[in-house]
Amino acid sequence: MVEKKRIPFTREGYDRVSKQLKELIEVKRPEIVEAVADARSHGDLRENSAYDAARQDHAMIERRISELEETLRNAVIIEDAERGESGVVGLGHTVTVDFDGDEEVYQIVGPAEAMPTEGKISEESPIGKQLMGKRAGDQVTVQTPGGPVDIKILAVD
Repeated sequence: MVEKKRIPFTREGYDRVSKQLKELIEVKRPEIVEAVADARSHGDLRENSAYDAARQDHAMIERRISELEETLRNAVIIEDAERGESGVVGLGHTVTVDFDGDEEVYQIVGPAEAMPTEGKISEESPIGKQLMGKRAGDQVTVQTPGGPVDIKILAVD
């Protein structure tokens, strides 16, 4: 049997994904099931576009529920004590960097909870990989689509 890859999460990320799953199961799924039943009640299913749309929505919700359940089954929550040495970039740490002249703040998270627009970057992303294990004052070079960029670590919390 193939061993499943463990998926690292911060406590906050795990709780957020659990809440999303609960919402899908308790709210969205019943709404979609009702929409399918309502569309079915309108007669001939061969020419019923509302029924087809509701069935597609139902399939998408079920697929997402399955994905989230699988993710949470393989989750490993990284608690504060497991984040590693203080002052060294690791999973769950917040890092302030000088990114090409602009100060940016990132939280290093597992790939399943990455949300770059919210400053949560995956430990497996190009920037995350380069920052892991580094300290304030260190400088790293990250390959970006626009070419290499030097990043200086200003603080690690």
